[in-house]
Amino acid sequence: MSHHLIWRRDDFLIDTDPDRLDIPLIHDVLTHSSWSPGIDLNTVRTALANSLCFGLYRGKQQIGFARVVTDHATFGYLCDVFVVGDLRGQGLGRWMIESVNQHPTLQKLRRVMLTTSTAPWLYASCGFEAINRGDFVWHISRPDIYKQAAAQ
Repeated sequence: MSHHLIWRRDDFLIDTDPDRLDIPLIHDVLTHSSWSPGIDLNTVRTALANSLCFGLYRGKQQIGFARVVTDHATFGYLCDVFVVGDLRGQGLGRWMIESVNQHPTLQKLRRVMLTTSTAPWLYASCGFEAINRGDFVWHISRPDIYKQAAAQ
């Protein structure tokens, strides 16, 4: 595993140290998000432990997050990207995605993908291209999986 990387800008920094992550904050944002409503804390912990994580901080307070699920050789899946509400619109999300793209692991991957229904302009400005070709990308989607697990 590679050493932790840090990017700095003004009063903000991005750090890949998983021990620094504010797991309760990440869980709270994800469980109230449109893409993983109701996700349980243990699922979040497992996801973080098995991903390359990027925390965005102002001082000691975490204010944003992104993670990449990757084999560290050929493929990465960018997901769970957020900046807390009152700090959106300041270019921090773009800076975080640019930093993710600069990480040495991601620089050598053949393909990095993401699935999103929000902020397509952000990802396009950071080098991502919409595929939007018939029968090109396939998936199994279970958008209510966390609600189903909670009901059992």
